[in-house]
Amino acid sequence: MADTTNLTLPLLAASQAQKHVTVNEALTRLDGVVQLRLRTRTLTDPPATVQEGDCFGVPAGAVNDWAGHAGEVAQYSGGGWVFFIPRRGWRAFVEDTGSCDLHDGNSWRRGAFGVTPGGGGLRAESVEADVSVGAGPTVATGLLFPARSIMLGVTGRVTETITGTLSDWRAGEAGSDARFGNGLGLAVNSWLGGPTDPAVAWADTEVILTANGGDFATGRVTLAAHYLALSIPDAV
Repeated sequence: MADTTNLTLPLLAASQAQKHVTVNEALTRLDGVVQLRLRTRTLTDPPATVQEGDCFGVPAGAVNDWAGHAGEVAQYSGGGWVFFIPRRGWRAFVEDTGSCDLHDGNSWRRGAFGVTPGGGGLRAESVEADVSVGAGPTVATGLLFPARSIMLGVTGRVTETITGTLSDWRAGEAGSDARFGNGLGLAVNSWLGGPTDPAVAWADTEVILTANGGDFATGRVTLAAHYLALSIPDAV
């Protein structure tokens, strides 16, 4: 039985019996691949709990039912796995990272806008962290802008009331401790909106919170760092 070129959808054969089986299989594959949503691209062992239609990007080193399918898309269908080979230009929303990734013909590129014939490109990233506010004048968040990225800003939301002797707080990095906002509120749902003037992070740059007029005691904030990054062309 012949398949279509791009999505390997099964085609009906002349005088075929039980045509509905072939049609339903094609519709099931379309349901997984069109508006592609991958639960993750990092899981190497097929999950024990999975729902019909779930799709995964199979990474290198995959085992068990995914062995030998590295780089492919695995879709759970009819109690088993079917596989697709992604092509250059496919896009997928990846649930565990929240990124929209682009396939360059060899691998997925997280957050890529596009890719040149030689492999160069531009990508946008948003990375989130749930930060527990501890006692003291500053909080090191662990949230990083990677080296050579272009910092666009930080957004955030207070999820547990910030307490202490402070009047309000600011967010920045070692070179500019209010770069991302100042005079920020303490109550739940107070927010940090960004953006900032774009600046290059030549080295890994951590987001730091600083108390104004006193010290932090407790609290919690969700922060997201937003940046652009450049990809160099592929090696020859």
